[in-house]
Amino acid sequence: MSQLIKLEEFHHNFIQDIFATADSRALGYKKAFFENVCDELIATGELPEDVHDAYYQYLKGRFPMEVSGFSYDGEREILYVITSTFFQDDGQIETLSSKTIEQMLKRARNFISKSTDTFYLELEETSNEFEMAHFIYDKCYQNKINRIKVILISDGRISRAYKPIVLDPLKKIPIDTLVVDIEYLYGNFNAQNADSAFSVDINLPALIVPTGTEKYISYLSYLSGEQIFDIYEEHGKRLLEQNVRTFLQFRGGVNKGIRNTINGAPEMFFAYNNGITATASAVDLNDKNEIIKIHNLQIVNGGQTTSSIYAAKKTHKADISNVSVQIKLSVINDTDKHSDFVSRVAEYANTQNKVNKSDFFSNSPFHKEFKTYSKSTWVPTNTQERHKWFYERVRGEYLNEQAYETKTEKDKFELMFPRSKKIEKTFLAKSEMAWLQKPHIVSQGAQNSFISFADYINEKIEKDNLSITEKYYKDAVSRIIIFQKLEKLVSASDWYDGGFRANIVAYTIAYFSYTVSKSKKYFNFEKVWETQSIPQDLYKEFESLTEEIFSFIVHPPKGHGNPGQWSKKEACWKRIQENQLNFNIPSHYLLDNTEQQIIKKEEKILKKQDNSIEIEKLIISVDFTEWIKIFNYFSEESNLRSIGITKLGILKSMAHGNIPYPSEAQCKSLYEIYQVAKNEGLIL
Repeated sequence: MSQLIKLEEFHHNFIQDIFATADSRALGYKKAFFENVCDELIATGELPEDVHDAYYQYLKGRFPMEVSGFSYDGEREILYVITSTFFQDDGQIETLSSKTIEQMLKRARNFISKSTDTFYLELEETSNEFEMAHFIYDKCYQNKINRIKVILISDGRISRAYKPIVLDPLKKIPIDTLVVDIEYLYGNFNAQNADSAFSVDINLPALIVPTGTEKYISYLSYLSGEQIFDIYEEHGKRLLEQNVRTFLQFRGGVNKGIRNTINGAPEMFFAYNNGITATASAVDLNDKNEIIKIHNLQIVNGGQTTSSIYAAKKTHKADISNVSVQIKLSVINDTDKHSDFVSRVAEYANTQNKVNKSDFFSNSPFHKEFKTYSKSTWVPTNTQERHKWFYERVRGEYLNEQAYETKTEKDKFELMFPRSKKIEKTFLAKSEMAWLQKPHIVSQGAQNSFISFADYINEKIEKDNLSITEKYYKDAVSRIIIFQKLEKLVSASDWYDGGFRANIVAYTIAYFSYTVSKSKKYFNFEKVWETQSIPQDLYKEFESLTEEIFSFIVHPPKGHGNPGQWSKKEACWKRIQENQLNFNIPSHYLLDNTEQQIIKKEEKILKKQDNSIEIEKLIISVDFTEWIKIFNYFSEESNLRSIGITKLGILKSMAHGNIPYPSEAQCKSLYEIYQVAKNEGLIL
């Protein structure tokens, strides 16, 4: 992929994003930096999905400590501890010296070392750092830490003189280190169409498969069980295409059939198992045409096989030395379409398996429609400056859209789409799941929220394909506005002493929604959209509600763990629902059923009109030669049943140039044909 922007420009945009996030959500700059980078590392599979921020600093004495958060990979039993150095300099890239790196990594190790004892007893029980220290102690006590990985994140650039620092093992547990600096993040940005930037050293015999296209090259080979174990041990879920990574999040462990084959007839594994389908951005071959390195390896089908073989040896001590697995590897030459290609291969490769639709939500029409509304809908304002919200459905999209622009054009773009009005899809999911009265899901993290939101949206679209309207877009943005304003409210409250802010906000919004539903009415978000804020009379109600919610979260009943664990349980939500909290919604914000149905009906009429226009635009834009190709395909008897005789007649007329201006009905039929052709892989 060609380099679009220079490192310095990427750094400037990165810092501005941090400032905008901090200002719009009332976060400290360091906290916003931590969240932003961790989200990036989760997206590329470097970190597990559930990352907890928990800043702790103690710099006195011989063993100073400083950490920013932690995570845990239960499958591989790896403890991740994150520390950070944020320079906040927008003008130049600071140098991250070897001394600073060594200092920060050792401070993190000191904290881990102290936490393996009963250090948590010295900390405030309702604090995030208590949860972190107790978690480390508990996992160490249970012998559930196989490896420790200390990650230093920074907006600086590693000194050219830096040599990797080795930390001494802790209680015989090895410690790996990773320094994520601005060049690392920049590399991820440039490699984002390959999902992540890493390589796997390997030695594989390879058979090149003729495909008849220059878009990709395919190889057939096989992996031994030990090779799979070693690769997964090294790279973990970074190997798994993001949709597949999400799929395995709740479905990990050892597949029973796979385990039985490994234990009973490992030599039959190759014959019984469907194998692995994978993609890569490039491979290195030796003079014997053997694959010796795979760049950006992504397993798009066979994630369960990979994970199960790993767990069979790791957890159940199975002998996998006689296990062999076939692999089909496609190397994508068209790097600009790498991400779409990988997602499409993942979707098609998994169609024979029972996979939830949420696993491929990134390909859902929801994103396209929500993005369309974000591009076309102006925000109400009383000033001359007009702007819109920007929906970032793909990582780095906000920056990518400006990549080829001049400075003047970039300035115009940022005026139209301010950074403070950038919507990340995971934040949208959290906001929506809170309104759908699932605050315990929101408290479990962004990825869990995203999966639940995907299930909800897919079901919503299946029931009614006209459900994602302009009104839905405006209401969803209004709910984001409420979420962000409540974050600021909580941060500024005198009763708030830090920690669990996102949980408090999620539960507050859920109770707000619960109160509306109990009244058997509908909340009118129009006032929030018009003012881009929470109206003052409603804001006052939230002031008391957030404090009550805070009290429920930080005082869990005995046996339910600390506040962080408690807020992730549905029992926490049920307990709050059972109490009559001090919250009254002013009646003029509520609509009765008749008013709501009239609004929905009008929106659907507009939606139908918009859809017709979009379909007509698409049909006219399709090249004449493409229609001939589609006609030839469906003319074959084996393919005809997919569209039927009537539609084939319309397609024939279009392909032969007999329909210069298709009618609305013809456009609809041609659109349906086009979608079938796309789904059957005729159109990439």
